[in-house]
Amino acid sequence: MIKAHILQRFPFNNQCCTAYQQELIRVCTELVDRGLADHKFVGELISGHDSKFWSCVSEALLADRLRGKNFPARPKRGNGPDFLVMDGDLKVWIEVICPEPIRVPDTWLVCQPGEVINFPHQEILLRWTSAIKEKAEKLVGSADGKVKGYLKKGKVAPNDAYVIAVNGCQLRSGPFSAHFGISQFPFAAEAVFSIGPHQIIINRETLKVVERDHQYRPYIQNHNDAQVPTYVFLDPRFNPVSAIWAVDLNGGSSIGNSEPMAVIHNLNANNPISIGFLPADEEYVATPTSSDEYTLKKVGVDSASDD
Repeated sequence: MIKAHILQRFPFNNQCCTAYQQELIRVCTELVDRGLADHKFVGELISGHDSKFWSCVSEALLADRLRGKNFPARPKRGNGPDFLVMDGDLKVWIEVICPEPIRVPDTWLVCQPGEVINFPHQEILLRWTSAIKEKAEKLVGSADGKVKGYLKKGKVAPNDAYVIAVNGCQLRSGPFSAHFGISQFPFAAEAVFSIGPHQIIINRETLKVVERDHQYRPYIQNHNDAQVPTYVFLDPRFNPVSAIWAVDLNGGSSIGNSEPMAVIHNLNANNPISIGFLPADEEYVATPTSSDEYTLKKVGVDSASDD
């Protein structure tokens, strides 16, 4: 059923399409064969709903990236986070979400060659903030206490790590990734550390640039003009969240497309994960420099720079 549905969904008959089809068939089939899929996986994958399809594919692709990690035995799947892996003696629960492109303009999602389009960075950021909030509250419960999270339900222990894996593949512009926001940091970093656009500060008298940095943006307005917080990792309520695993995976690397991955660590995490534990091109670690300031350092394969 998996093979038949993917061949039907991507029916083109050429070398690139065949490679892409085979990659999706492989990772989805292996997720089931390894016993990492819940009982709803196949039914939702082949349901014909785009959101369910990409949610399932996200789990399969991330499980494939985690190949080689220790997946310990766990209670029956379907009533807790998507994956459990071990970082040494530390249990790391991974909850996966693939946000839908709600209110992201079609002119961005289906770009036409030769057309000039705007970068809808605010609309995309709102999808990231919503996804992270949803999965963070899956762990800690709702702000009003009416909905219990995994911690209160006993699905995740207080000394376990918890990672939110957000796959932004549905927010892409065709083959082009939408991994980085207006700040040039990943959208995930903007959503948890209140990072806004670049700004320059000019002396009014000399008209010279005296400072270059990023705006502090603790909120972003949604379509109802409500203020949506962008400071998840600065809010003690979410200290049980260890990191955001921000990815843009749709299987396109099998045909040469970019599929970036980044890990954004929570500087206040109760149970931090090790740097380098999750596959990523780069990782971001915040270090307090005063009572109300921090430095966000990028560490990765190519560079290590402060911003």
